[in-house]
Amino acid sequence: MATPFVVIGGDAAGLSAASKCKRESPDREVVVFERGQWVSYAHCGEPYFVKGEVDKLENLLSLTPADVAERDIDLRRGHEVVAVDPDTDTVTVAGPDEEFEQPYGDLLVATGARAVTGPIEGSGLDGSFPLHGLDDAAAMRAFLLDPSEDALADVGGEEYVDRERVERFGAMDPPETAAIVGGGYVGVEMAEALSAHGLDVHVFQRSDHLLVPFGEAVGEVVADEFRERGVTLHLNEEVARLAGEGRVERLECGDGTALDTDLAVVGVGVTPNTDLLDGTGIECGERGAVTVDEHGRTSAEGVYAAGDCAEDDHTVTGESVWVPLGLTANRAGRAVGSTVAGDPTPVGSIAGTAVVKAFEEECGRVGLLEDGARAAGFDPVSETLTAGSRSGYYPGAAETTVTLVADRASERLLGGAIVGTDRAAVRIDTVATALEADMTVGELERADLAYAPPFSPVWDPILVAAKVLNGKLKN
Repeated sequence: MATPFVVIGGDAAGLSAASKCKRESPDREVVVFERGQWVSYAHCGEPYFVKGEVDKLENLLSLTPADVAERDIDLRRGHEVVAVDPDTDTVTVAGPDEEFEQPYGDLLVATGARAVTGPIEGSGLDGSFPLHGLDDAAAMRAFLLDPSEDALADVGGEEYVDRERVERFGAMDPPETAAIVGGGYVGVEMAEALSAHGLDVHVFQRSDHLLVPFGEAVGEVVADEFRERGVTLHLNEEVARLAGEGRVERLECGDGTALDTDLAVVGVGVTPNTDLLDGTGIECGERGAVTVDEHGRTSAEGVYAAGDCAEDDHTVTGESVWVPLGLTANRAGRAVGSTVAGDPTPVGSIAGTAVVKAFEEECGRVGLLEDGARAAGFDPVSETLTAGSRSGYYPGAAETTVTLVADRASERLLGGAIVGTDRAAVRIDTVATALEADMTVGELERADLAYAPPFSPVWDPILVAAKVLNGKLKN
């Protein structure tokens, strides 16, 4: 029998790879080490659990440990891999009772990413949450509910959750004011979630608009939506610290302004979990994510990396980039599993396709917007316009704002963004597909998209934007 396929990390990339390998090579021994208790869960569902739209923590699980066992995968929770030795093809594992060495034939590093909190002093105070993991989500929801003697039953997941933390926050009086540090994905989604609990919500963003990767047009629409919903925005404000006696009581900015608050969400980004590879010689990029080839192979023989700890090739530039997203992790893990089982499968490129909900506004982005395109060496031309989401006479039509960006010389489509309340987010998939096909703006304008009054006008908003941008390129 071949030596084991060992996987470090039991979430999206790790268990996708383990499952695919076992399916294609059922006699291969597959061992997955997960340092925590949770496996295969939906990070992106956490804000909706906090809000209350998802009832119990276990609803966010894609696979339970029992499901994994049924696939004949040796899953070992509570086991942290503390060292990797590519010279001896072994990993060192710290288990609940002992430390031991595990040999591997192939190794997948799928350690994910962790929340960045370091720049904000006081982030470790009670009442401050990064919201990066189900234990964070469980503690926050317990904190938001009325004090309960059975907080564990309120949040669910009793078999896996940090029980002491949930019970401690569940016994506290609910917060009244929330400060959200960062106006990115987490900040925007959490503003909606916390508003649903009746809190006075404040969002602090160090730049002049929210959702920076989505562009100014999207950020301005979302800002207007926030203000209409009673969320207070503090733009161009850099948070210096959280202060309090053991728990959050105040947020302080670098310019001396302050806000009394009893809950803080620090959503200033994530960083890849690759410290484990220090000293191994395995190549990493400038952001710390592992450099891989088209099949997820690292610079070490027999070692792969996938998910939020690994880079991917960008669809537009062809350069290696780090863009941690859910589909990328699942897709890359599945590809690595096939490759390890003997069927070499590319992990695919990444265009950075992303969507986010801000109350009723749906936001999407893909590829390179103007600043990113210029930084990549293109001569970008962009167009932003607003069009209807359905035929104007049909009920439910809403304004949809689209930005498209192209390269002046080649007229190649480089990226786009969209925002609106009527199925705007899914329309970004049209632009993503055009990028994958390396289409010009003119080719996108001629795309045969569906039309019927309940779904779209004759000229879909994406086609309208392509038509106007194409005219701009021709002049």
